[in-house]
Amino acid sequence: MYIDVIKGLMIPLLGTTLGSGCVLFMKKELNITVQRIMLGFASGVMIAASVWSLLIPAMEQSENMGSFAFVPAVVGFSLGILFLLFLDNVIPHMHMDETVEGPKAQLKKTTMMVLAVVLHNIPEGMAVGVVFAGMLSGQSGISSAAAMTLALGIAIQNFPEGAIISMPLKANGLGKGKSMFYGFLSGVVEPVAGLVTVILTGIIVPVLPYLLSFAAGAMIYVVIEELIPEMSEGEHSNKATLAFMVGFCLMMALDVALG
Repeated sequence: MYIDVIKGLMIPLLGTTLGSGCVLFMKKELNITVQRIMLGFASGVMIAASVWSLLIPAMEQSENMGSFAFVPAVVGFSLGILFLLFLDNVIPHMHMDETVEGPKAQLKKTTMMVLAVVLHNIPEGMAVGVVFAGMLSGQSGISSAAAMTLALGIAIQNFPEGAIISMPLKANGLGKGKSMFYGFLSGVVEPVAGLVTVILTGIIVPVLPYLLSFAAGAMIYVVIEELIPEMSEGEHSNKATLAFMVGFCLMMALDVALG
């Protein structure tokens, strides 16, 4: 079972790595329309995963609270958003439009771009780690299939994210190999965050509903604060919205069919 957990934690990193590898075939800058479509798709997957894989299980596990079964979900969700808001303000990072957020720091542009993606990936790693911790406990009702489904969903949305980070790095002057490596490096935080969460299973299980919803809140923060604004910049396009629909429906179908 522990081997399955390790495999599950590594699946999202595989998605990031494969996406980063797209830079090896890049001749020019990433087309802005393609970038928006990728961001829309990733947003849809993350929101569906937050609802079906995290928030709904959190409320189901709190059914013994009766009419107050929503409390862990509300508290955890709110704390997740506040936690990412805190990180957003203490970690210097750069968005795709080259606006800089966080404290002033003498860092290279490429470093700040990577830090922005690392910030995105922390809640995703936590989300996968939390569901695997629940699975290992045997008391949460989370099955191995459900945990693997979330890992697969995160990997699917990590593919476009990997491409979106590595290709601008190449456009900013880095070689293809280095751009792919930095893209891969930005995803390493996911299995690390997931593994730490699994190691703390004994502490986590009693407050699992809060942590599931915490991960959901953190992921929703990333979507609203980062992904959707970037996919909507500039000239209006419905393609990103349609990509959002595809990503949302795909993750929802995966969770219901396999979870």
